[in-house]
Amino acid sequence: MLRAQDVGLHLGYIPIVMIDMTIFYAGAAYPAGAAADHVSQRTLLLLGLALLIAADFVLAFAVSPLIVFAGASLWGLHMAFTQGLLSKLVADTAPAELLGTGFGIFNLVSGGALLLASVIAGSLWSSLGASATFLAGAVFAAAAAVGLLAAVRHREQTPTK
Repeated sequence: MLRAQDVGLHLGYIPIVMIDMTIFYAGAAYPAGAAADHVSQRTLLLLGLALLIAADFVLAFAVSPLIVFAGASLWGLHMAFTQGLLSKLVADTAPAELLGTGFGIFNLVSGGALLLASVIAGSLWSSLGASATFLAGAVFAAAAAVGLLAAVRHREQTPTK
């Protein structure tokens, strides 16, 4: 929303950016959830990270409100492909007797990470500007994708007992 104002969208129209993101999130959430039942979770998570990287690049180089809307749309798609999938991964991984604890820990860690990310983003925005903030987000998302690929590759190469 700040980026939309930054490129000239009148303050009264800023909430439309959130509506745009939410429409894409809601519209793609069901198909993404259905895909999670049939497609590799790693593939869907990588797709979600790719959408986040694309959104960050679009928002980093946005020069008009229309481009910000495109970035917000991509961000909504990223949310659709990752949020439900992350919950599914918790549900599939946590033991049945610790399912509530598993979700509690997941949300605790997610909240802590969101707080840290917000502090970093705010610091970058204040010191280097909006573009640097979104480019840093793209770098963090790319690092997460590389880490995911490395973890999966390591697990595939580790012999099971």
